[in-house]
Amino acid sequence: MKHNHSVTDPSLKSKARPTGEILRRVLPYLKPYKLMAAGTIGCALVSLAGSFAYPRLTQFVIDDVIVKGQPGLLLPAACGLFLAFLLRDLFNSIRIRINNVFEQNVIFDMRRDLFAKLQRLPVGFFDQRSSGDLMTRLIEDVNAVERVLIDGTEQGTVAVLSIIGVGIYMFWNHPVLAGIAMIPLPILLGGALWYTLTAHNRYRAQREASSAMNALLMDDLQGIRQIKAFNRQSHEDSRFQKRAGDLRAGTLGVMRVWSVYSPAMSLAASMGSVLVLWFGGKQVLNGEMKIGELIGFIFFLGLFYEPVGKLHGLNQMLQSARAAGERVFDIFDAASEKDATESAPMFPPSQARSRIEYRNVSFKYSDDREILKNISFTAEPGQVIALVGPTGAGKSTLVNLLPRFYELQTGDILIGGKSIKNFSIGSLRDLVAVVSQEPFLFNGTIRENILYGKLDAGESEMMDAAKAANCHEFISRLSEGYDSRVGERGVKLSVGEKQRVSIARALLRDAPILILDEATASVDTGTEALIQQALEHLMKNRTSFVIAHRLSTIRKADQILVLQHGAIVEKGNHSSLIQRDGLYARLAKIHNRTFIEEMFEELPHE
Repeated sequence: MKHNHSVTDPSLKSKARPTGEILRRVLPYLKPYKLMAAGTIGCALVSLAGSFAYPRLTQFVIDDVIVKGQPGLLLPAACGLFLAFLLRDLFNSIRIRINNVFEQNVIFDMRRDLFAKLQRLPVGFFDQRSSGDLMTRLIEDVNAVERVLIDGTEQGTVAVLSIIGVGIYMFWNHPVLAGIAMIPLPILLGGALWYTLTAHNRYRAQREASSAMNALLMDDLQGIRQIKAFNRQSHEDSRFQKRAGDLRAGTLGVMRVWSVYSPAMSLAASMGSVLVLWFGGKQVLNGEMKIGELIGFIFFLGLFYEPVGKLHGLNQMLQSARAAGERVFDIFDAASEKDATESAPMFPPSQARSRIEYRNVSFKYSDDREILKNISFTAEPGQVIALVGPTGAGKSTLVNLLPRFYELQTGDILIGGKSIKNFSIGSLRDLVAVVSQEPFLFNGTIRENILYGKLDAGESEMMDAAKAANCHEFISRLSEGYDSRVGERGVKLSVGEKQRVSIARALLRDAPILILDEATASVDTGTEALIQQALEHLMKNRTSFVIAHRLSTIRKADQILVLQHGAIVEKGNHSSLIQRDGLYARLAKIHNRTFIEEMFEELPHE
């Protein structure tokens, strides 16, 4: 068992950020595609110009063709109208195609950068966040941010230009009617301001509810065997129903306000049309205005209020994107592993097989209790260091500090007299191979999983590693051999088979430092013998740190560190510790016990 130092919380609050900051930070993703952005806007404007022809030609047909009785002009007017519609729809089709490529390129770039950032965050970041939450941010939230980027750039620009262009036309030709048409404008602006100021919390709650539901879904899919084994389907139904209900409530909260706001803004805009029809109708009746002019003006008024409605829709999208953007930029702003820069020096390979020294190392997770207290010891090249102790004694934490999965807080760790703090994390981790208690296999083939230790290894090199790890025989019996798929997390293989594949992967890596974190804890005696034999091949000529609770694993260690309450209480080899007749000796003498952890837990706590 390992010390549980954090609690995964899918509902961790994101930092509130103003809309301007979100837009400022996403705009650089448009810069590589300036021509595409210009192309979409240009096509939209040409398409809009085609739409402008309809009211103007309608006015012409009514006033100049029908009223004045000029039938010869009807066909040219109809042809002109058809040409305008053709240009409108042709350029709209081109706009859609350019926009799709533009959109997917921006999504790809943002998602690629976000994934790259995730890869460079410290292990502690993932200890406090669920995988489902991070997937939601990478997939759904990036899409929401991108929508306002693309649609805001194109539709927003076109809508604003359309409002300005139509407004100028209306005031130039009919200033009094245009002034009447503007009467509802303060209501529309006030409504937009109110929605902008109140929408953020609703959209944030919706995004967090979606994230929490996805986190639970991922946990349940990964733990489906445990759910069935404990017959907890109904319990999980209730949990999912609660999370899905929260998402439903959050979405309905957003839609409830929108269902009032959007029709209210549409009604306000309609008031302008009603007032124009009333006043313009009186002018037509009084002979002050032609009927075609009034109809054409009403059509133009529709072209004025349509983009106003689009801006309201974009405002809704902007508030959703703001909430999503906060979650995306939480990841971008998280502190990367300290030396994740190319300027950090590489660890010299000549020092790889040197003495490893822990000097006065203390460590705690966040504000949690201290896990390690003033740890000091030395491991000579090629030695096997066994770590024993009860659950929570700090064994896993101690070895996790060596490859800098967590950063040192107090003290230092040296390899060949050089502090690991001063070198790049990548070059340090190239020196270390890890075989854990719960081996992780990727959802691919056995070949791909073994080659993960050395991507450019040849076939014979890979098979030699598999043979040394005692897994070549069972792989050969599979119908597709090394090309057999292992399933998610290696579910198609037994625990012992997965462990031997992970040992083959570590052998292929050929790192000079080895960490074995309870590598035989979850297997039967027969499988343990195969794994122990494979581990002997793996540990040969390597400095090895072994966390184990079986005496058979510990006896041959060059040095045994006995940890309790985060401190080393005894150290030496098996014989010297037995002769000392201390805590380790008392444990070793308990009859019919092979599990050191169980021995510790039987002792009275001091």
